[in-house]
Amino acid sequence: MAAPVSPLVTAARHAARLLPARAAAPRRAYTIQAAENIAPNTLADANSRALLVCNGPLEHYDFLIKAEELRNDEQQRRVVQCLQKLHENLKGYSISPNNLLLKLFAKSKPPKGLYIYGDVGTGKTMVMDIFYSYIEVERKKRVHFHGFMLDVHKRIHRLKQSLPKRKPGLMAKSYDPIAPIAEEISEGACLLCFDEFQKYCSTIRLDSGIDYRKRVLPAAGKLYYLTSEADVEAVMDKLFDELAQKQNDLTRPRILKVQGRELKLNKACGTIADFTFEELCDRPIGASDYLEISKNFDTVFVRNIPLLTVAKRTQARRFITLIDTFYDHKVRIICSALTPLQNLFLLEHHDSSLEESRILMDDLGLSQDSAGRLSMFTGEEEIFAFQRTISRLTEMQTEQYWKDGDRSKK
Repeated sequence: MAAPVSPLVTAARHAARLLPARAAAPRRAYTIQAAENIAPNTLADANSRALLVCNGPLEHYDFLIKAEELRNDEQQRRVVQCLQKLHENLKGYSISPNNLLLKLFAKSKPPKGLYIYGDVGTGKTMVMDIFYSYIEVERKKRVHFHGFMLDVHKRIHRLKQSLPKRKPGLMAKSYDPIAPIAEEISEGACLLCFDEFQKYCSTIRLDSGIDYRKRVLPAAGKLYYLTSEADVEAVMDKLFDELAQKQNDLTRPRILKVQGRELKLNKACGTIADFTFEELCDRPIGASDYLEISKNFDTVFVRNIPLLTVAKRTQARRFITLIDTFYDHKVRIICSALTPLQNLFLLEHHDSSLEESRILMDDLGLSQDSAGRLSMFTGEEEIFAFQRTISRLTEMQTEQYWKDGDRSKK
């Protein structure tokens, strides 16, 4: 979504999200050198060329189509046309503190942003990236929801720590830190572009029914193993050792600092880390931990991923957050799992989850009919998040993704 930020920022609401793989191919270890043989005329190269000659999102999109890097998708084009209009409306827009008097007496509101929604893999992030490349406002930010919310919580914590402590026996008026924090954020950015975040926006759907991540693309070798395969642990150990030989480090435990806490890793070497699913998703860790892992490692092993059912909803949500974070930071992933990728998530009604839903409905005062219209009770949000995770994991096994994630050349 893209939205101009006003000093009076409206309330934000997190959209819940929550699937996977490939059949086993002949066993062979992956080698990074394979990615170097990819043809130089990639989408990334075409984007770089377009930025040199184009003047806006729509012209950029047409350039990629003429370069045969994209197909002409009418749904995408409709969205890009709306982003082109927003791009033009934002020219000259500013919320600089120097213009305080102008802001006080201005009659016009900030340009209304866009909220783009649609099925997984249809190009929402791609068109947003194109739009962001051409914005010329004085301050802009492109952030992921998790990173944005972590920053908000840090600001709130800092602000509360700076407040004078209450005196014993006195009842102080409750303090709402949202308004000053919103003011801080608006002073730092005229435009925010992020995923899974809602404000006062027009909505536009992008859904052509095609998941572009699942196109037939060159594979980066076998990166998804079944735990039922013979000697799978030994095969993954050998693959880890092959990659570790390229690191200037020893294989050893590591400790990462995450907001004053310690995150212990049992096995790591340089920019490679080796985890079990239990270590990543059964422990009470979350987005901030996954973000720190992404900053320190470009290749991560995740072993023994189970079948993710409603009974494992908490672990499933953590796994989805993990993959979202890794995908956004181009972290390369090698997995072993109980089931093939496409069967990794199983959405079924479970007695305990039904009971949880009934309790929540009672707490919210919802009737059966009204609750039946909400995606949180129908499972629609979980299904979408499952599908997005499978789609992303599919792309994360391609040669191009592994090339993009190679930090040794950056």
